[in-house]
Amino acid sequence: MPDGPPAPRRLLVAISGASGAVYGWRLLQVMASVPGVQLHAVVSDAGWLTLKHELDLAPNALRPLVHTLHDAANLGAGPASGSFRCDGMVVAPCSMRTLAAIAHGLSDNLITRAADVMLKERRRLVLMARETPLHLGHLRNMCTVTEMGAIVCPPMPAFYLRPRSIDDLVDASVARVLDLLDVPHTLSERWQGLDMVRE
Repeated sequence: MPDGPPAPRRLLVAISGASGAVYGWRLLQVMASVPGVQLHAVVSDAGWLTLKHELDLAPNALRPLVHTLHDAANLGAGPASGSFRCDGMVVAPCSMRTLAAIAHGLSDNLITRAADVMLKERRRLVLMARETPLHLGHLRNMCTVTEMGAIVCPPMPAFYLRPRSIDDLVDASVARVLDLLDVPHTLSERWQGLDMVRE
């Protein structure tokens, strides 16, 4: 009997309450159009406030992009269990509160529980940590989650790409996350190196 079609890659985008909701929004926009991806999303209460304040977005804007928009308070949702096969998760942006909860195993909402699941199941977890400046507690939490297997990927502007707009800056950071999740994209040019010519 021939094998059926391959199962879609299941990916989870979480949006917490840090400034930079555009990163999560842009990830959802891009991944929604990638063939073979089943996209899930979860937004914290503070994340909804930031989406509204920074982008004037409500839940109805996200629902058409995803297979399931999960309630952050629902600890009975699929992503709360390791048996829910999820190939990768990104928290974009990741607030310092969410980072701290993940670092210390405080599964007090669906975002932090799903992240805990990704770590215990040894699956890809990317945290777009957003804060500046950073105090020692922030840095130690970043070290802790890195030692646990997460990837801390702060959204840093890549000026060598010569961005011409805020959209270019956002896409450059989103492109790095997509690379970490093995999601194909054409958001930004890839570095080809410089020809160093000396007179």
